[in-house]
Amino acid sequence: MNISVNWVDGMLMVGKSHSGHSITMDGPPEIGGENLGVRPMEMLLLGVAGCTMIDVVTTLKKMRQELTHCETKVNAERADDHPKVFTDIHIQFIIKGKGLDTKKVEKAITLSAEKYCSASIMLGKTASITHDFEIVE
Repeated sequence: MNISVNWVDGMLMVGKSHSGHSITMDGPPEIGGENLGVRPMEMLLLGVAGCTMIDVVTTLKKMRQELTHCETKVNAERADDHPKVFTDIHIQFIIKGKGLDTKKVEKAITLSAEKYCSASIMLGKTASITHDFEIVE
């Protein structure tokens, strides 16, 4: 996989993904940014949320669950000193559908966390990652 990031000005950067998509990143004003894009560390959390969501949605569909909506909310804490790695990450799933089986939802999340989600398994080497979920009919 190959990506590129080009510096524009100040702390503004444009990243281009392997699949050809672009994203704007920027730093906060206190370091010369103008708040014109996502922070790079936020991108890591967005990647984890998206990666695990793909796993959970795919798994629930294979389990023939009538899924109509899935949302992940991530709350993370970082170390106070450099390198300011993530130390605690909590991922909450809000899952909507008809007749969803709680045990199947829990299994899909566990499979993602322990086997399939490369992003969360990698970040789990430095951070404690926890999960919970809410099912909305």
